[in-house]
Amino acid sequence: MSAGGARALDLARDIAAGERSAVAVAQAHLDRIAEHDGLVHAFNVVTADAALARAAEVDRAVAAGEPVGPLAGVPIAVKDNLATRGVETTCSSKILQGWVPPYDATVVQRIAAAGAVVVGKTNLDEFAMGSSTENSAFGPTRNPVRTDRVPGGSSGGSAAAVAADFAPIALGSDTGGSIRQPASFCGVVGVKPTYGLVSRYGLVAFASSLDQVGPFANSVADAALLLDAIAGPDPADATSIPQAAEAVLPRLDEGVAGLRVGIVSELLGEGIAPDVAARVREAAEALAAAGAEVVEVSVPAVTYGLSAYYLIAPAEASSNLARFDGVRYGLRVDAPTTNEMMVATRTAGFGDEVQRRIMLGTYALSAGYYDAFYGKAQKVRTLIGRDFAAAYEQADVLLSPTAPTTAFELGAIADPLTMYLNDICTIPTNLAGHAAMSVPFGTGDDGLPVGVQVLAPALGEVPMFRAAAVVEAAAPAPAAFEIAGSK
Repeated sequence: MSAGGARALDLARDIAAGERSAVAVAQAHLDRIAEHDGLVHAFNVVTADAALARAAEVDRAVAAGEPVGPLAGVPIAVKDNLATRGVETTCSSKILQGWVPPYDATVVQRIAAAGAVVVGKTNLDEFAMGSSTENSAFGPTRNPVRTDRVPGGSSGGSAAAVAADFAPIALGSDTGGSIRQPASFCGVVGVKPTYGLVSRYGLVAFASSLDQVGPFANSVADAALLLDAIAGPDPADATSIPQAAEAVLPRLDEGVAGLRVGIVSELLGEGIAPDVAARVREAAEALAAAGAEVVEVSVPAVTYGLSAYYLIAPAEASSNLARFDGVRYGLRVDAPTTNEMMVATRTAGFGDEVQRRIMLGTYALSAGYYDAFYGKAQKVRTLIGRDFAAAYEQADVLLSPTAPTTAFELGAIADPLTMYLNDICTIPTNLAGHAAMSVPFGTGDDGLPVGVQVLAPALGEVPMFRAAAVVEAAAPAPAAFEIAGSK
């Protein structure tokens, strides 16, 4: 199976024109899921009956000449931390196993309004805390490109679903790189939009000042199509940007002539594999050949991003996850007293990584340590924003690796700190609230995908996507692969 199946743009156009049946398209993807997901485990639940019923509605609307939306009949996978009415939403955690939301997340409402067909909910690191999708309570996801490797995390299920052609597009969430890093590992496109561009209503919170929903796709154009469908103001989300989102897809072909591209020097040094760094340099050369002005820029404070993030994000998680107490909803482990019940519930319901981050965050917020840890981390966050602002005075978009290496083997990293280093290139963007995306660009020395990260200032999605489209066009053709163990 080659990397990348039918494009969402092509499917939507053909289905809307009556040249393809939405039911037939949905069934083909469901058949592929049935054949291969036993090995990959991209999905926590496959909503086959609902998908076929929804696809039939799209076909009926097409036959009746009714409008069907820009995602007409396109199968889509949804990360299992986005609320879906009537469909279990677990965050891949025992503490939420069996919880069925009574409402849809705003992004789920928007993809439905655009005509998409949800085929299932995808696996993730529990509560989006991880970089490998090995922290799921329901077992790890495997990378379809090479199934002894991780797909990245925390949105590994969504990235794997797109890479395996289980769905041409998917939704993920990105708190410190959870869309971009798995996109890099799986050889697909992944976008972390500007904070507030896409509604967080119905996204189960990890770190509220950092979380953002975004698309996965097999092409830059498909990612733009999905982003345009989900972006825009939402009165249900107080952090939503109030002005209308600028459409990205119509401007993809504008090229990069005159665009200033800055290579972030701090993200090409120590800790970055030489083969990954080489791909970034080659992408920069392709942008220069297309008419961009390429310069090297410095963003000094990004080197402190990891330290600041792993105080701020756990602190917010400690607060957000306090609601899972065995009283209101989710798992409840009975005990003689209320306090013992809460302890027993949270001990049984949360995995090791989630417990680790709750304890770290609670410590960082505790009396006597708040100023020394959490307060100082927030000051570093401000410095990162200032350094990015200075860099964007010299360049319109920035370029860096998405991840420091290609996908590593399942079970290869047991040390939490080593695992956290996977996010060194992606975390600074979340701290700044800016936009960034990962674009596949060739392979490393091991033959596994490498992602190049294109970064932009807040609301800089249009120039970011223009640069990404040029990088994509210059990228070596993706290597063909078969999912190991497939029929």
